[in-house]
Amino acid sequence: MPPSPRSAITRRRALAGVAVALPVSLAGCLGGDPAASIEPITLSGQRACDECGMILEDHPGPVGQVHFEDDAPEGGRPAQFCSSVCTYTYRFDAEDAGRRPIVTFLTDYSRVDKEVFRAGDDVVFSSHVEAAAFAPTTELTVVVGSEVSGAMGPAIVPFGDGADVESFLAEYGGQSMDAEAVDRGTLEAL
Repeated sequence: MPPSPRSAITRRRALAGVAVALPVSLAGCLGGDPAASIEPITLSGQRACDECGMILEDHPGPVGQVHFEDDAPEGGRPAQFCSSVCTYTYRFDAEDAGRRPIVTFLTDYSRVDKEVFRAGDDVVFSSHVEAAAFAPTTELTVVVGSEVSGAMGPAIVPFGDGADVESFLAEYGGQSMDAEAVDRGTLEAL
């Protein structure tokens, strides 16, 4: 028995509803935060800092990486840095030039077993370049103005856990702030 005209209209409406709803549903799933789909990479080997040219693994302290919308001039890899200071400096300069960072990752000292060294009068932390050591700046608190140094002198030291920030402040001094609040003035004050 052929479908009645009324059921054909209902079936057409149902199919039209699915045709409209499916792309909208997918857009909601796929159109989320692009940073959420980006993972940090390991920065081992003879990788040079894109800001200053120093070899990342050869220097102590936090390291970083910035993933940009255009992947250039890094050639499809994230920009990579020997220090948190170089990370922020490069990102700010790139933003001033019109580039759009999608996500910035820094070493999260709450995720790693850090070693503490004395280098002359400076206190330095071990460097960690493995992908699992990084966290996005949106999840980090940094300490500035402490007695801990990094590859480029005074360090901006990142943590993902508030208790680790408090322990660090008690031992090494400094001031804590949201990692996303770091600006050029913060760098100049170092």
